[in-house]
Amino acid sequence: MTANQASSAPRTAALFPGQGVQRQAMGAPWSATPAWGLVEEVSQAAGLDVARLLLEADAAELARTDRAQLAVFTASLLAWRTLEQADGSAPAARAHAGHSLGEYTALVAAGALSVHDGARLVAARGRAMARAARSRPGAMAAVTAGRDMAEALVAEVRVHRPALWLANFNGPRQTVVAGSPEAVEALVRRAEDVGVACTRLAVSAACHTPLMEPAAEELAQALESVEFAPRHAPVVANVDAAVHTHGADWPGLCLAQLTGPVHWNGVLGTLRDTAGCTRLLDVGPGRTMAGLARRTVPELPVQRADQLLPSPA
Repeated sequence: MTANQASSAPRTAALFPGQGVQRQAMGAPWSATPAWGLVEEVSQAAGLDVARLLLEADAAELARTDRAQLAVFTASLLAWRTLEQADGSAPAARAHAGHSLGEYTALVAAGALSVHDGARLVAARGRAMARAARSRPGAMAAVTAGRDMAEALVAEVRVHRPALWLANFNGPRQTVVAGSPEAVEALVRRAEDVGVACTRLAVSAACHTPLMEPAAEELAQALESVEFAPRHAPVVANVDAAVHTHGADWPGLCLAQLTGPVHWNGVLGTLRDTAGCTRLLDVGPGRTMAGLARRTVPELPVQRADQLLPSPA
């Protein structure tokens, strides 16, 4: 490849989804591929039969926070590993980012964490969040409006229902709120009153809010027990939408992400403006990352990983 060809080649950012994209038998396309070997590695690290989760678990089990996070993490890694083994047919990533749980997948893909340590963290995080949700039940809803409108609705509801926060800034027309079930229900009703579309999410936790604080100690202990690489490929973090290449940054960032909002619109902007990415690649189950990218940075082409490879099924 000449220097001119290299400079004009697309600069790819790999995007990894979070909890919510799980579906039954989502590992089936990869079960007969060389990539499937990592499932045993994840299972050993997590102390759980992840192959059964990916192939046999029903919708009720996959709705559990601890099970869903581990299943999505592994399915996304299967897609990523298959790309890595594709004999040059897949582009190398210039930068990485993941939405919520997907940030842990991005850290593995970027070389900041081993598969083993990534799986240990995801398993610990999922267990801790599930316990926190049982002690402090929560709910979430997606507001089809920009940040200003969502903030106004939250401020109005918090006068009487203070346990309510902005949890995800997903794009110019999607903001997710989270809090106590009563507060989220009040916000949904108020949004309907003023003609703003609002959709309840199928979760029983108030992710990325202070209601997750009971999970912080367990996650902090898990973070102390793993090893982050001193330097790694660029990853844009959820909590500050900044590029990070030093492993020492991540214990603090991961803890902040647990109880703080995901600035996904900012992440996509940083991938474009700071990391210089000219193409986005949605790696993992579902089409959520591609959809958010097309609405937030429509000038960047988006591909799904399965569009780059023949079906492994």
